Amino acid sequence: MSNVAEVYDKYDQEGRIWGEVPRERVKALDFPRVSEEVRQGYLGLKDLSTGVADCLDKYGICGAIANSHLPNLIPGKRIAGTAITLRNIPERKTTTQGGFDKDPIRMSSRECHYVAEPGDVLCVDFGGNVEASNMGGQSCLVGKTQGLSGAIVYGAVRDVNTIRDLDFPVWCKGGTPKTGKYRMEAMEVNGPVTIHDIVVHPGDFIVADDSGICAIPPHLVETILAEAQANEASEAQGRDLIVSKAPLAELKPHFRARYK
Repeated sequence: MSNVAEVYDKYDQEGRIWGEVPRERVKALDFPRVSEEVRQGYLGLKDLSTGVADCLDKYGICGAIANSHLPNLIPGKRIAGTAITLRNIPERKTTTQGGFDKDPIRMSSRECHYVAEPGDVLCVDFGGNVEASNMGGQSCLVGKTQGLSGAIVYGAVRDVNTIRDLDFPVWCKGGTPKTGKYRMEAMEVNGPVTIHDIVVHPGDFIVADDSGICAIPPHLVETILAEAQANEASEAQGRDLIVSKAPLAELKPHFRARYK
């Protein structure tokens, strides 16, 4: 991982620093991404998060979240990409007082969007708080134009209709009309975050679909892809046996072999 200060200055010169988050709160910028071939391999899995969750269980990793906790705003969407992270906290002042004092806006998902790479997934931690929006339609437009795959938000978003019209995949706890301005502060970019009950580090590989969300440690990304593809092929064979009404003596060994 490169020196953050050097990369920050480079991105600033390239016009990629929004500037609302103090630079000392940006903890990482340059970390490895998986190849597009691997990313597309994950997207080729029929039951994406399901297959990955089974493999995470095998390696003893708590990395899966049920869709019921963070449903997707656009059913049918599926994403895969490297995590970039943002941690927000609530403001102590009232919203009225913040506006009266002309405080600066201290939230910024845009900060992450502009330092992201195409295919990345923004993972936002607001502690599950749904009283204010972490991002809205304009922010999601920035994310889409920058090539992000989508966003995972442990909190709420707003402009839900606009986000759907943009066709930008978002998994979140729900919607709210309330802006995050004067209600939240961005405390850290690209540090570890908690999304529901799992820890996500920048550089983790995120997959999400209608079943849920998974975070894969970088060193296991290619291994888990190969195993998930093999398991999916085995599942297809199992379906063929079921449809053909194969005898249980043939079906049972095939089913049990995967769990040995």
